[in-house]
Amino acid sequence: MAAEYTEYLEFACRVAAAAGAEILPHFREPIAVEDKGGGRGYDPVTEADRAAERVIRAEIAHAYPAHGILGEEQGRAPGASRWTWVIDPIDGTRSFILGQLHWATLIALHDGRRPVVGVVHQPYVAESFTATAGGSAQWRRAGEQRTLRTRRCARIEDAVVATTDPRHFDAPRTIAAYGAATAGARLVRYGGDCYCYTQLAMGLVDIVVETGLQPYDVQALIPLIESAGGAITDWQGGPCDNGGDVLACGDPALHATLLQRIAAG
Repeated sequence: MAAEYTEYLEFACRVAAAAGAEILPHFREPIAVEDKGGGRGYDPVTEADRAAERVIRAEIAHAYPAHGILGEEQGRAPGASRWTWVIDPIDGTRSFILGQLHWATLIALHDGRRPVVGVVHQPYVAESFTATAGGSAQWRRAGEQRTLRTRRCARIEDAVVATTDPRHFDAPRTIAAYGAATAGARLVRYGGDCYCYTQLAMGLVDIVVETGLQPYDVQALIPLIESAGGAITDWQGGPCDNGGDVLACGDPALHATLLQRIAAG
């Protein structure tokens, strides 16, 4: 499947760039922001999110009309094949509306069993993080390309932890898990959304712990972390394709240790 995955990956990169062309005119410019959060807390969305998803969906429908699509803004469109594109037009909309840089377009392809293609594209700095299942994880920018590898870090005392917002851990179960994954760490940093995972793939961060994720928040990141040599699962060590509670580590040995700590409560 390597050649087929490569075809899909390059398609996803082109489509992410097209989405970026829709997004950039709105970045650091006045833009209306709608809160779609309701009881889930503040969850902003803008015309940039919606325009980017429209572009991505149109490109997929033209190139692969039998494929399904799951997107943050327009939901699910079932396909006639086992393939489903899972898209988040702007992951990190909170950062986007503040003019910060920790946001990106996420595009994944799920083969019915697991995500096999992942692309993270930040158009303002013109960098992409790409991966296919069984292939390598790559960083791309302006014609430059390099392979990504996570770093070895077996001890929590040596680890750097990243999470988007500690306030997301707001129930006894999640508070305990957050403590188990961070207690004794060398450094804990907040903010980042998808960029937490890209920095883990680059070997700059050792642990990412999150809760309350959706499938489109994480599926593009799974091939990236795994192809770079890391481990990413739910808090029980199972698949995290559907989001929810997610633990990613650059060192699989540290990941196994943290799963034990979380299970112990």
